[in-house]
Amino acid sequence: MPRENSFSDSDGRSLTPDLEDQANPYPPTSPNYPSSPLPNPPNLYTPRTRESVRSLARSANPHPPIDRFRHAVRKVIALHRGAAVMTRRAAGAEPGIDPRSAAADLQFEGVQQECVIEVADYSAVRTSFGRMTNREFIELMNDPTASKREPWVKVRWINIAGLSWDVVKAVSIKYDLHPLALEDVFHSHSRARSKADYYARHLFLRVLCHELGDQDQDPRPTLPPRPQPPTRADSDDEKRSARRRRNPPSSSAQHSASSLNIPQMRAAADTATEQRRIQDAALAALKSGERVNVNVVPMCIFLFRDGTVISIHSTPSLRITEPITNRLRQFDTGLRTSADASLLVQSLLALVADNALEVVNAYQEKIKKFERSVMVRPSIETVRNLHILSADLILHRRTLAPIKTVVYGLRRYDLDRAAAFLDPSAKDDESIKVAGFMSHATQIYLADVHDHMEYVLSQLDVIAGIGQNLGDYTFNMTSYEMNEVMRRLMLVTVIFLPLTLLTGYFGMNFTRMWTTTTPGHSDSIYWIIALPIEAIILPLFLGPDIKRLVHYMQKRILTKRAVESVSSA
Repeated sequence: MPRENSFSDSDGRSLTPDLEDQANPYPPTSPNYPSSPLPNPPNLYTPRTRESVRSLARSANPHPPIDRFRHAVRKVIALHRGAAVMTRRAAGAEPGIDPRSAAADLQFEGVQQECVIEVADYSAVRTSFGRMTNREFIELMNDPTASKREPWVKVRWINIAGLSWDVVKAVSIKYDLHPLALEDVFHSHSRARSKADYYARHLFLRVLCHELGDQDQDPRPTLPPRPQPPTRADSDDEKRSARRRRNPPSSSAQHSASSLNIPQMRAAADTATEQRRIQDAALAALKSGERVNVNVVPMCIFLFRDGTVISIHSTPSLRITEPITNRLRQFDTGLRTSADASLLVQSLLALVADNALEVVNAYQEKIKKFERSVMVRPSIETVRNLHILSADLILHRRTLAPIKTVVYGLRRYDLDRAAAFLDPSAKDDESIKVAGFMSHATQIYLADVHDHMEYVLSQLDVIAGIGQNLGDYTFNMTSYEMNEVMRRLMLVTVIFLPLTLLTGYFGMNFTRMWTTTTPGHSDSIYWIIALPIEAIILPLFLGPDIKRLVHYMQKRILTKRAVESVSSA
């Protein structure tokens, strides 16, 4: 029985090789290994003679047709498997990203961005800085001679500003980055939890960097570019070429062809993404106003034991890490004189903590402004702003709290986690010395970063508590004002209700009324009856208010006497 997602010839033999090998038909060590996907094969199935077809095939592509056909089939299958994965990993997919596989190229070839890349080599005596484009950096990574470090270099810092598949692929192949770490670089949500992962070759950190943005911009997080699948024309050409090379499909092949509806899958994913963006835009428009614009940018850091540090963040600008670069240019800084790669990682974490402190200061100024507004004149607009501020604080609290856990783990469990990756047979060997990724000096400075993050989180809790109290105070003042209004209405009603009753009585058009027909009676009889009634009803209803007024006057007299006695003494 033919395998699913495979093509067979007239004899029932499968023409699709197993997928355990790489999707590229040529191994990386082969001289024919292509650096980019093979071009679309020409149309070999127009009415021609067999010899003309063979000559055309040999002139169009030196590779055998069966290899080109297998490559096309593998590409279609990989496209089918990777089309559902745009910004998140599909359910049940293989964990990790292998940069050497053609499936990864198909899945992430749409992640293209002009990055700003800076390579800094430094030691205690010398420094060397260089900026390059995507193409220049890829050439540097592919050239072992050019990328070789000088003997004086103690630490190499590769700072990549922007997210592009060709750049990340080159650096991952050069330094053998772990596939799970690459998956976190591309697939994680922009506000995913900060974490630290230990691998055999390197330490991987993913930290959310919070920084103040322009208050005139939309306060939404900076998202990395979304990976795009290949164009519809390319996929259609590949499917047509694959269909021409096989016989009428069997039932399993028809099922495979029906499941490989790539354009519809892409259209459905684009529609869902567009709906989410519309909802986010509508919600951001409703929340616009008195907000603190905070940009949340994920920063990925790789630390190697040979002194190499790789940092990747999605913003195509080196403004975030500029303070660290300025410290490296000065020869008398501790970061420069120590020439410690782990201390460079600590400096990046300290930079994240310092930016978080600036965010907290901005929220403190904003909450003071709202507090003044509530004290002067509470309004529902201020309550709305406090609600939005509280929601932002909850989000920042959830994204900043894991950073404190990461810093604590680097200080406390660095050696234990590094020892966990040793070979179990080598753990009992006393000649092997277990070493962590963090030096002793770095662990000391990480304590300061931990204290800063503790202060940031405590201040966020304080600001959130103040905002909640201001909201409660606003509603309490509104309720108090409503009670005062009702009290005044009650007072007016109590005063004029007896008078209204008597007015209605004397206004009746009766033929015989002793109050008006009796000689000597006039309208004074109305006041003779009304005033005693008011004298009885008003003290009865206003008794508690009269008692509070008397109590208030007694307190004022006692306070005045106490002040006079102190002044005379």
